[in-house]
Amino acid sequence: MADGRLVIGTKRYSSWSLRGWLGVHLAGLDVEEVLIPLAGGGGTAAIKAATPTGMVPYLEHRGARVWESLAILEYCAELAPSLWPEDRVRRALLRSAASEMHAGFRGLRMAMPMNLGRDFAGRGGTPDALADIARIETVWAGCLEAGGGPFLHGEAMGVADAMYAPVVTRLITYAPALSARGKAYVAAVRAHPLVSRWYEEAAAEPESWLLPHYEAGPPA
Repeated sequence: MADGRLVIGTKRYSSWSLRGWLGVHLAGLDVEEVLIPLAGGGGTAAIKAATPTGMVPYLEHRGARVWESLAILEYCAELAPSLWPEDRVRRALLRSAASEMHAGFRGLRMAMPMNLGRDFAGRGGTPDALADIARIETVWAGCLEAGGGPFLHGEAMGVADAMYAPVVTRLITYAPALSARGKAYVAAVRAHPLVSRWYEEAAAEPESWLLPHYEAGPPA
C-alpha cells in the first residue's frame, strides 16, 4: 500500500505539477499518482474538490499535507537530503535560484505557456519573455559554474533543477536563442530519465484532454 498520494494536472500543460512530481520521484517517495485533466482557466472542479487550494500539485505523505510546489520539494529534501548540496554557500546559491524561479519570470510564463506536444519555434518572444530568459541564463551560468554541471546541482538533479525543468520544456517548445551553456543544460535536463518519462506519459494522454487555447499557441 502506498504511503500517500500526489495530485497533479495534465502532464502536457501543468508546469507546477512537473516540479512536484520530480521532487517526489527524485526522493523515492512511494505515493499514488492522481492525475486530473485540466479544464483550463484555473477552474477545474475535480482539482478544487481534491486539494486544499484548488490547485496542483498536492502531496499527502505519511500524515503530511503539502500543497505548494516549492514546499513539496523542500519536504522531499528533508527525506532525501542529497536534493540540496551539503556545502552552505552552494546551498544558498541554489536556494536563491529556486526561489527566484518560484516568485518571478511572469513574462516568460505568460508568453510561452508549457505545451510538451507542440513546436512553436520563434513564437512568444515578447520583450518581457526574452528579458526573463536572459536572466535565467545568468542564474544557470552561476549555478553551473559553482557545481560543475551538467545540472545546476552538479552531477545529479536537485531541487533547483526541478524548479527550472518546466522552463526547459518551454525553451524546447519555443526555441528562443540560447547560449551554448544554456543549450547544454536544456539538453541535459531533457535527457534525464524522469523528464523523458514525463514527456512519454504526456504524449500518451487522451486527445480529449487537449485544450484549444493552449494548442493554438501565441501569435506567429
